[in-house]
Amino acid sequence: MFVFQEPDGARALPVHPSAREPISKCGDLDVLFDYRPSSQKLVVTVLEAKDIPDKDRSGASTWQVHTVLMPSKKQRGKTGVQRGPGPVFKDKMTFTKLAPEELSSYALRFRLYAVRKMIKERMMGERLFHLGNLNQEGEMKVTLVLEPRSNLRRGGSQISLSAISHSDSASSTQSLSHGGVPELLVGLSYNATTGRLSVEMIKGSHFRNLAINRPPDTYGKLCLLNSVGQEMSRCKTSVRRGQPNPVYKETFIFQVALFQLSDVTLMISIYNRRSIKRKEMIGWLSMGQNSSGEEELNHWQEMRESKGQQVCQWHTLLES
Repeated sequence: MFVFQEPDGARALPVHPSAREPISKCGDLDVLFDYRPSSQKLVVTVLEAKDIPDKDRSGASTWQVHTVLMPSKKQRGKTGVQRGPGPVFKDKMTFTKLAPEELSSYALRFRLYAVRKMIKERMMGERLFHLGNLNQEGEMKVTLVLEPRSNLRRGGSQISLSAISHSDSASSTQSLSHGGVPELLVGLSYNATTGRLSVEMIKGSHFRNLAINRPPDTYGKLCLLNSVGQEMSRCKTSVRRGQPNPVYKETFIFQVALFQLSDVTLMISIYNRRSIKRKEMIGWLSMGQNSSGEEELNHWQEMRESKGQQVCQWHTLLES
């Protein structure tokens, strides 16, 4: 097995002269690559993270690594959640349709997340690994130095792959701070045996009263639609009065057979109730067949892969 050990403080991939040395690091990530040219498959094993931020800095003691193939972002994977100051993952992910002559045009982005219960997960650091550096004969172990989130916010992702890093770092910065845009924390879980789709409306953030200068009285409306847009079921939360950051913590159960799960759409709308008969929409989102964005589509897919475990994620609400 070929081992590529990155020296402390050095660039992970010196083949790119534009790459800059990290001012400080977020830790090391040990990864095992096994590329198979005959099948055009790459098996990636995330082994462990070392020297990562302590709980005082990260706010969490549980960790997860997300991996995505750049620039398309269509193939992705993530490890299980592990605890401790040196989490050991040993989780495998397989990436396909990677022809040997095209490897140099791809990269894998690794991100380390601090996972906190009922709170938006926090990206702590990242590193891009260019597949042109793969050893095409046997396994290759790489120790990646993760660059801290603070560095990424100042200067974007630390290594570029043509234009992908520029656009990705911009979206990364936006995801770290939405600048007061209304957001909603939603928890999803699905039990394939019972066909129960569980949706928890957890809490909102930056809800505004557009008409008058006081906190809004808000409620959430959930609607499940079939493949042709017909309503299958609906429900709503109780009203939270005078709260710009309301806590709902209400769970709703929808009955959806496994074969229907790819064909339904969950619509969630947040309303400000101005009076008994008057209301105005603060924003909305949709997940499932007709997802309103990439984050919503990913959340739905993660729910399907979580085997009944709840997956919580913040979503930016779209204007009505």
